[in-house]
Amino acid sequence: MIGLDLAKNIFQVHGVDAAGQVVLRRKLRRDNVEDFFRRLPPLTIGMEACGGAHYWGRLLEALGHRVRLMPPAYVKPYVKRGKTDAADAEAICEAMTRPTMRFVPTKTAGQQAAAAELKVRQLLVAQRTRTINALRGHMAEFGIVTAKGTWRISDLTAVVQDVDDTRLPDVARAALLMLTEQIKNLDDQIGKRAVLAV
Repeated sequence: MIGLDLAKNIFQVHGVDAAGQVVLRRKLRRDNVEDFFRRLPPLTIGMEACGGAHYWGRLLEALGHRVRLMPPAYVKPYVKRGKTDAADAEAICEAMTRPTMRFVPTKTAGQQAAAAELKVRQLLVAQRTRTINALRGHMAEFGIVTAKGTWRISDLTAVVQDVDDTRLPDVARAALLMLTEQIKNLDDQIGKRAVLAV
């Protein structure tokens, strides 16, 4: 059994035999991880279900290993000493042996792609909301207010784009035009994400 602590560049490996005796402690550079596990016979590899874990899980399963992903909060109680990569790898190995441990299934690339699509769209919607709120706030400073709702933002945009509307000073108009352009770009991107999701 191996506990694998994932990182950006240096991964920590902690291996135990069937009796629970430590047989391996090693650091691996990212570009050596696949080759290292390719040379090993099929075994059980535990990892925390964090950034990159599903990618590594798929890769290691393709090499014939059994992968067990665990929520980081469930592994934390098994860290025996200070927070180090080696201690984390050992804790992962220990946590895998617990009969009540809950494991997370490895996501497919398709499942991760769908989740990324959803998260990107949510981020774009949040950015649009913040930008609209900023535009509303700045316009209110000049006494220009409109009803709430994303669909009503065109009323404010029309005022910003109307160079004959003297309620907005030229300096403010130039700044607010950047916000209206950003809102339009975000609308376009959100629309594209909705089409891809269908």
